[in-house]
Amino acid sequence: MGHKLRHVGAATVRRRRIAVGAAGGLAILAFAFGASLGDGSGPEPTVAATSRLSLAELAGQRIVAGFGGTEVPPALARTIRSGEIAGVILFAENLPSRSAGRRLVRRLQAIPRPPGLRDPLLVMVDQEGGLVKRIGGAPSASAEEMGARGPAFSRGQGHATAANLRGVGINVDLAPVLDVARPGGTISTTHRGFGSTPTRVAATGVAFAEGLQSGGIAATAKHFPGLGAARQNTDFAVERIGLSKATLRRLDEAPFRRFVAAGGEMVMLSTAIYPALSPGPAAFARPIATGELRSRLGFRGVSITDAMEAVAVRDFGGAAKAGVAAARAGTDLLLFADFHAAARARRALQRGLRSAGLSRDAFEASVGRVLRLRHGVAER
Repeated sequence: MGHKLRHVGAATVRRRRIAVGAAGGLAILAFAFGASLGDGSGPEPTVAATSRLSLAELAGQRIVAGFGGTEVPPALARTIRSGEIAGVILFAENLPSRSAGRRLVRRLQAIPRPPGLRDPLLVMVDQEGGLVKRIGGAPSASAEEMGARGPAFSRGQGHATAANLRGVGINVDLAPVLDVARPGGTISTTHRGFGSTPTRVAATGVAFAEGLQSGGIAATAKHFPGLGAARQNTDFAVERIGLSKATLRRLDEAPFRRFVAAGGEMVMLSTAIYPALSPGPAAFARPIATGELRSRLGFRGVSITDAMEAVAVRDFGGAAKAGVAAARAGTDLLLFADFHAAARARRALQRGLRSAGLSRDAFEASVGRVLRLRHGVAER
């Protein structure tokens, strides 16, 4: 979602070091999902068995929603209390000051929730730097500036951003943008890209994510499989990215591969259309959300849609239809700026589960990843 609107764009119980990068091996601080990765390194976090959740709770754990103002709306409070939402997205209007933001997050997290769903809500914000910042403070540089100054600077900016967000109670940053910025594209012209080559984006964008995660904030790589060639903001236009499959995989997906290898916790899927991969928007396309991201890149964390208010979503059939399509595709979380649209999507997911139009096993696998993420932020 672009900077002209309210921009919308995991962790773990343990931390471990892994080596990636060029010869000589760059040791980076990465987060892993333990036994959920199948690495045999230890038990999974203790979370409610998804099979014990009601259909309403299962559906709700696929939803993140925004709201207006600095008070918790009664309808949102009821939804949190019933365990029918995984988290919230905050915008500048929710954060007029640090103290107001801190009070708001404290009230959200204090709302009682059902057994098994008492881990912290995911509280998300877009804090990329440059044109896209929802609260004052770090990062002090745009992604473009971080890319120009190198990995060490980017990592420091990420760590400072984590401290900034944690001070307000936010636990997820919908950043960094890992799109390879083509000249003349919207990512380049708005200075949201770390560079115009996969190498620079991978080195500096992932370093920013490392800084976030080392500081206790879940990082979110966006917009998979890459939005750098888009000429217009996908909030306002249906974008078709006419790159070949080979180009997308070799160039645009490369920084995301590095992010996955580094233990990145969340990935945001684009709402652009990539005809070489699928006829529908990426977030609703199983060949992309499951095939490219999980099967090819090996991602085991939480995936999330870009803004479900985007033009492409409306053209696809609206919140309810698009929400079901995203769930079928394997995208874990549906991100809404509007709480009422989110409620419609949640009800559609619940109907799909009840009618067996949605696979319960696949649905529970997604919810399991979300619950592990929520459990992980509780450990920080």
